[in-house]
Amino acid sequence: MADDQDSPHVQDNEETYLDEEEDANKPTIIYKLEEVPSILVTIGLGLQHYLTMFGSTVSIPFVLAAPLCIGNNPLAISDLISTIFFVSGISTLLQSVFGIRLPIVQGGTFALVTPTIAIMSLDKWKLSCSPNVVPFDNLTVAQQAIQTEMWQSRMREIQGSIIISSFFQVVIGFTGLMGLCLRFIGPLTIAPTIALVGLALIDAAKFYAFFVLITSLWADLLPDQIYIFWITALKSIASHWGMAILTITLIVLFSQYLERFAIPLPVYNKEKKCHIGWIHVFRLFPVLLAIIVAWCISAIITAAGGFPDDQNAPAYRARTDARGSVLINSPWIRFPYPFQWGLPTVSVAGVFGMLAGVLASMIESLGDYYACARLAGTRPPPQHAVNRGIAIEGIGSILAGMIGSGNGTTSYSENVGAIGITKVASRAVVQCGAILMIILGILSKFGALFSTIPDPVIGGVFIVMFGMITAVGLSNLQFCNMNSSRNIFITGFSIIFGLVFPSWLATGNNAESIDTTVPELNQIIVVLLSTSMAVGGILAFILDNTIPGTLEERGMHVWLKEAGSNSARDKRIQAEIRRVYDLPFGLTKFFHKASCTRYLPFCPPRHEDDDVHVAVGKNADMEAGAVGDDQL
Repeated sequence: MADDQDSPHVQDNEETYLDEEEDANKPTIIYKLEEVPSILVTIGLGLQHYLTMFGSTVSIPFVLAAPLCIGNNPLAISDLISTIFFVSGISTLLQSVFGIRLPIVQGGTFALVTPTIAIMSLDKWKLSCSPNVVPFDNLTVAQQAIQTEMWQSRMREIQGSIIISSFFQVVIGFTGLMGLCLRFIGPLTIAPTIALVGLALIDAAKFYAFFVLITSLWADLLPDQIYIFWITALKSIASHWGMAILTITLIVLFSQYLERFAIPLPVYNKEKKCHIGWIHVFRLFPVLLAIIVAWCISAIITAAGGFPDDQNAPAYRARTDARGSVLINSPWIRFPYPFQWGLPTVSVAGVFGMLAGVLASMIESLGDYYACARLAGTRPPPQHAVNRGIAIEGIGSILAGMIGSGNGTTSYSENVGAIGITKVASRAVVQCGAILMIILGILSKFGALFSTIPDPVIGGVFIVMFGMITAVGLSNLQFCNMNSSRNIFITGFSIIFGLVFPSWLATGNNAESIDTTVPELNQIIVVLLSTSMAVGGILAFILDNTIPGTLEERGMHVWLKEAGSNSARDKRIQAEIRRVYDLPFGLTKFFHKASCTRYLPFCPPRHEDDDVHVAVGKNADMEAGAVGDDQL
């Protein structure tokens, strides 16, 4: 930022955030963190944030449809879409106002999808799942009631697991345990954990995208009713795998080849009024544009009679009107409310299985915090802000579990990247986007509209998205020395073992080999060992902390440096940190009235405490070594 360039020379060479080279590398920001654009500009930029997280958020209910045994019920998927947007808006407001206080968007997380699939694979749920293949409207009233209770009972189980496991996240945040754990969690733990989130969801992408050869493994994994349903669904998609390839091609074309090209569009500002401006629409909305184009092409083929109207025909699911009845049956306005699917149920196995996803989500969010601060041109968040951010995410996930989105909340890396592209870091813009999420989540017709997207189009989006999630996880290895055979072994072995062991456990009766004579404990172990990211992440954590290696070799010098939030900074920088990360509405002064609050890990420190924090942080910095923002 401009005022940073006038800062005095820092005597301590370890304070690399203040040297001239770092200031020159700071991003140019159009709207800074505390600036508020005009109302129209704020709404437009807020809508952009909403559209940026649209693809990831909408896809989660589609992925959950199969494990929750929703069947051919697009109205249920529509309700889930509306609910997850509603919860995302509330969580984003809480995070940007009381949490980390950075312009960071909260939304559903794929880290909780894998444990959900593992929980629903238990015999208790797997054997009783018989989803309807025929359209939901063609069922009798009694059959509709049975099918509705079938998926809602599973939803209540997931709700209870998310609520209880998220309480652990709240405790970890408010007690400051995250700051203590940072010294043991490094890139070699994070990379396999996040990468396995994407790799473990390959089956979901294959289900929606195109037909693959069904091996005996499928017959062993699934009971006859579900096996027949999946075979029917996969075959119906198979004849139009071209639509999936078309969607993938469009995403690649828009996001990689055309992202540099701007398109002339009418724009408005105070200086030039209405005029033609050049907008990088392909850079901002590649996924949304790909879905719209593929959707329109599918609609044209449907109208031209290119797809059969026989519901049993293989190509029927590629039609845009295959779920058209949901638009007619869904209400215009539907307000998601707590326990809308009934009172949640809780099982020990479900809670411990979901904990793996919660831990992975926390690790992912931690990286997003520092990335967001760097792109926003402000200082890295201090520990009290990080602790508060993790706790608020846990509260958001508890709300998601209570309202019943089927998922929790986490920080969205896509929106952090959007800040770097658009150069807009205004907190007010993200808060405006959150309000839009809440409004559009209440408008039920909006969610119903997107539930009519053809399955092959969704499958194409999944393939690209899951690949990106895997790549984001592996990108953490840039901080490590990958010329080290130690690091290569830990990374490769953790990922492969995290894929192979859960697959083996799900084959045949192998899960029965885990017998502790306590059925509840058996379920806990099976769920944990069936979750790829839990297996791979725990293995990587153990190996990284037991196999000898230097901090620089492990990439820990970067993380320890960023975790050293109380390092010696001059008064001006301390004032900037307080202005950005302290609590709003006079809450900081309120907490400071009681002397005991100085020991609360989530409470901003007093000004007179700065000397104490400087001494503490300086020791951590000396151990970690000096690292600049440009290395992250």
